[in-house]
Amino acid sequence: MHLPTPGSGMADRDLQKLSARAREASDFLKALSHHTRLIILCLLTDGEKTVGELEESLGIQQAMVSQQLARLRLDGLVSSRRDGRLIYYSVAHPDTTALLRFLLAMFPGKQDN
Repeated sequence: MHLPTPGSGMADRDLQKLSARAREASDFLKALSHHTRLIILCLLTDGEKTVGELEESLGIQQAMVSQQLARLRLDGLVSSRRDGRLIYYSVAHPDTTALLRFLLAMFPGKQDN
């Protein structure tokens, strides 16, 4: 992949577009860089879950789960739907799920021998 460098003849307009896209990508990666948020997203790749289900899976307090879900929702990474008193969360975009699966494949962890 070729990245333009200052003075490489890239038009200001193109550089502005690239800068805007880089900022979006950076914001996206910042949201993924938090350990708990990343685990929540990975859990949601298997399908929608409630806060209670995530709390049980993660073993952390409901307030922490809700706080991280709020950040993910603000960043547009998760969506929610209400069913009675329960709110179900899911990954907002299929491309995010694909990226998470790719990341998990990159870091398979140590294999037991």
